[in-house]
Amino acid sequence: MVSVENISVSFGSFELLNGISFLINRNDRIGLAGKNGAGKSTLLKIIAGLQSPTSGKVTMPAGCRVGYLPQQMIASNTTTVLDETLKAFEELLKIAEEIEMTGNEIASRTDYESDAYLRLCDKLTLLEERYRMLGGNDYMSEIEKTLFGLGFERDDFGKPTSLLSEGWRMRIELAKIILRKPDLMLLDEPTNHLDIESIQWLETYLEDYPGALILVSHDRALLDNVTRRTIEISLGKIYDYRVPWSQFVELRKERREQQLAAFRNQQKMIADTEKFIERFRYKATKAVQVQSRIKQLNKLERIEVDEEDYDSINIRFAAAPRSGTVVIKAENLSKSYGTHPVLDNINITVTRGEKVAFVGRNGEGKTTLARIIAGELDYNGKLSVGHNVKIGYYAQNHDEIIRDDKTVYQTVDEVAKGEIRTRLREILAAFLFRGDDIDKKVKVLSGGERSRLALVKLLLEPYNLLLLDEPTNHLDMRSKDILKQALQNYDGTLIVVSHDRDFLENLTDKIYEFRNKKIKEFTGTIHEFLIKKKMESLRELERKEAKPVEKIEKENLSANKIRYLEKKEYEKNLRRLKRRIEIIEDEIEEIEKEIAIMDKILSDSGNIPQDSAVFFNRYNSFRKELENKISLWEQYNTDLESFLNTI
Repeated sequence: MVSVENISVSFGSFELLNGISFLINRNDRIGLAGKNGAGKSTLLKIIAGLQSPTSGKVTMPAGCRVGYLPQQMIASNTTTVLDETLKAFEELLKIAEEIEMTGNEIASRTDYESDAYLRLCDKLTLLEERYRMLGGNDYMSEIEKTLFGLGFERDDFGKPTSLLSEGWRMRIELAKIILRKPDLMLLDEPTNHLDIESIQWLETYLEDYPGALILVSHDRALLDNVTRRTIEISLGKIYDYRVPWSQFVELRKERREQQLAAFRNQQKMIADTEKFIERFRYKATKAVQVQSRIKQLNKLERIEVDEEDYDSINIRFAAAPRSGTVVIKAENLSKSYGTHPVLDNINITVTRGEKVAFVGRNGEGKTTLARIIAGELDYNGKLSVGHNVKIGYYAQNHDEIIRDDKTVYQTVDEVAKGEIRTRLREILAAFLFRGDDIDKKVKVLSGGERSRLALVKLLLEPYNLLLLDEPTNHLDMRSKDILKQALQNYDGTLIVVSHDRDFLENLTDKIYEFRNKKIKEFTGTIHEFLIKKKMESLRELERKEAKPVEKIEKENLSANKIRYLEKKEYEKNLRRLKRRIEIIEDEIEEIEKEIAIMDKILSDSGNIPQDSAVFFNRYNSFRKELENKISLWEQYNTDLESFLNTI
């Protein structure tokens, strides 16, 4: 379907991609692999037509639609979630406008037998058929299903996009791509801003997607479940494997062993040839052989081997100082941002040596609780930190622990202790700081580089409680493996907030799920947790579907009777919500009257009562009560609007 032909990309003397070619077939499921900086994102941009290669070309059939999701992008700031998502159906909405205009024109005419009138009727028929073919009858339900799947609630649909984080805006862009149903979908790290439930939904969607897909991701489970082919970029070349990720890893290991064997043999041959040349260079009787060997070396195509495989690095950090048995204990802990509650009377106990995962949908309070434990936020309730607990906290924006005037190497060298200091270059390389990178000043590092450096520094310091919030977002596969191995060997206590299923598997032994302002404890692996969640979801679905049937059978009600009762219940709830608003409006009116009287008194300084302290206390009390009532009035109106939207 799409042909990538002899693509090369050069930056001065550095060649990022060197003459790569491959075909993307209809329905291909390709995982694009390679180390950070190998050229994966560049290749996706070239295929999407957003970047030109130094040489080579990409050809595709006329009308082939490509959907591209980059890692970072500038999203719209001037619309709402729903309106921005509706842009996926621009053609459909234009047809709808044309249908309305054509229909109005037909309705205004009376020349029913004229050719012009018949042409209008034919045009309307074709437009309506096109509208139907493009999904005009159910596009709103498709939008809802997609936004719900990516973690949005119905109440979010009307939110201005300017109020959303970068991660939520990326979800909107992903939704638009999904809804456009392109022939080729290019997704660059789509799970970076998704929670586990949204990732599972995306995975299910991509498994059945009818078009072709190229996926860059550090989520092994997603790659294994979705892709059927893996293309690796290494040293400017590509290696094409007709297998998913896990099988590719094994085949790559075999290839590397073959590369190393061939490399060693070639190096030995080169060394032997150079010795021969040096030995007989000045002997006339060997001049012909010497020149022949020199030409042989000049023509030799040198075998290149991938950079060191950092999977073999085994990092063991210094023993963590011993803490008390109970490391963290929260009792009836609550947290709200203004009038918006996030955590409501939660209880949690983490003991020494436990490795705990915080999981759940975005916005459910995982990071909030992590920040409370780290001492960054106030709260209601009780939180106890155990004896001798030293907390190391890593967050995505937590790079203030590193100084701008230090180099990368100096930053870690000043905190490393003992034998580990001899391996700092190796450890920095494992976290993508290689060669001259270690001499860079911190102030010139990108956001992702600063986050990685903060993570390395944190792991080298003697903390006995590590609190990590999405630590893998800026790591490639091998760096992630090294971090995971280090944490598995870590003898302190670990709390990790993550959406990465593969990273959490065999790392944590207890899971706290955050949902609806509460948390629920689960003992077991993330794999067991996800299996249980799917079963629970199915059971909940069955209960929801079974309840009306059981009720009908038990009460033997007719369909008309059920509709009557549903309508009656709806009207009762509607009256209750409206009555609640009326009551609070009356209360607001009474308070405003009292304040108006007191304002009049204040406007005439001569009328201020002698006991002014009591007067002003009463006045301030009314003002505060008015603010609270108005806030309740806003909430009640929101409740009413939500109720009406669910019908």
